Amino acid sequence: MIPINTLLEAYSKGFFPMAVGGSIHWFSPELRGVLPMKQFHIPRRLRRVLRQDKFHTTVNQAFGDVLRACASRPDDAGNWINGEIASSYYQLHKIGFAHSVEVWCDGSLVGGLYGVSFHGAFFGESMFHHTSDASKVALCSLISRLNQRSYRLLDLQWLTPHLEQFGAVEIPRSTYLKILAEAMNVDCSFF
Repeated sequence: MIPINTLLEAYSKGFFPMAVGGSIHWFSPELRGVLPMKQFHIPRRLRRVLRQDKFHTTVNQAFGDVLRACASRPDDAGNWINGEIASSYYQLHKIGFAHSVEVWCDGSLVGGLYGVSFHGAFFGESMFHHTSDASKVALCSLISRLNQRSYRLLDLQWLTPHLEQFGAVEIPRSTYLKILAEAMNVDCSFF
């Protein structure tokens, strides 16, 4: 297991861990994916889905299930969550730093995400879906929560086309580290 203090210190300095080839590697990409929360864009089709009330969201009700679902990708699909990563984030969750957003449909967990909340930053780690749009609903719920609580940074690690549709952008590491430093000077509570 990665020591909790090591994890939190790494996040505060712009690093995050991933399992690669069975061992833990630390990353701080030259271009960092972030989602400016005030510029969050909900695509028109997703707005319709949200109005349908098909999904129900909760927070921290099934952290372990979300973590396992995120880790269940086949290795060739880019799985970076091994047993050591999973146990480390579960420990972070137990002491109040890692959180999940769960999406339910007809009583079943169909999507969700998890990440780390530290000072004024939320570091998104992974998301999953078993039903179309479920991970997008989780992201919308997360953004709403972070905006309500005045978070300054939503770190996505890397930009993906999936996240780009919501307004996510890449910024240089130097810019990211300035925003991160500002976020580390703010105390926000996920609850």
